[in-house]
Amino acid sequence: MNTLILGPMFASGALQFAFEKSTMEGKITICTLAALSLFSWTVIITKIRQIWIAGRTTKKFFAAFRATRDPLELSRKGLEFDGAPAFEVYDAGARELEYYLKHFPVEIHGQKHISSTLFELVRVALERAVGAEALALEKGMIVLSTAVAGGPFIGLLGTVWGVMETFAGVARANSASLTAMAPGVAGALIATVIGLLVAIPAMFAYNFMVTTIRGMTQDLDLFLSEFSALIEHSYVDIRPSSNEVMDPLRVRIIGDTVSLQRGESIAN
Repeated sequence: MNTLILGPMFASGALQFAFEKSTMEGKITICTLAALSLFSWTVIITKIRQIWIAGRTTKKFFAAFRATRDPLELSRKGLEFDGAPAFEVYDAGARELEYYLKHFPVEIHGQKHISSTLFELVRVALERAVGAEALALEKGMIVLSTAVAGGPFIGLLGTVWGVMETFAGVARANSASLTAMAPGVAGALIATVIGLLVAIPAMFAYNFMVTTIRGMTQDLDLFLSEFSALIEHSYVDIRPSSNEVMDPLRVRIIGDTVSLQRGESIAN
């Protein structure tokens, strides 16, 4: 990538001349900037691919999820949407809910539910998954922010150092002609040019990706609320705690009454 960008520029003559006339410190600065550019372009290409796949698969997941009435239907069918952050959140919540339905069920009219306390644990699992997916989306962005903020300053450091070396050489030679100063100044300025070439693409990519990732993170928060509401509506025992205690007592009292009536009938 750097060769494709910098090759024609060096071939034009000006940058090639400046690079050849730069000091050893300037060449080290340029190599540092080239390495930073390589890392930033690697992140740019990787993140663009990740965001594109995430956006495409998330749309498919949302379409499938909202076409169902049971919030666990996709999980029970074994459907997967690799690369979709929302699906990872859904999968974490569904697995947590299925565990509690299996091991700590509350029977209501023959259907399994979970208590409100366990529902809070499901929400915790969902929030933890949202946080993990947000971090995964933001992974590597520090490289771009470093390239944006540090690239020009690293280049400026090389330029200032090169100019200092140039003036020191002029002073030692007792010659202040333009011919004597021009090669050193040109060799110093190339560091700033390379620094800007590193920072400008990283800046545009960083702004685009930050905006896109922020939108995806907001979608995850909205999905968390939507999924939680569906779970609460379908699988959470929302009866008052007094009813949960009284229902077994009512069953026992009714059973005792029936037994007593049967005993009286036999006695008569």
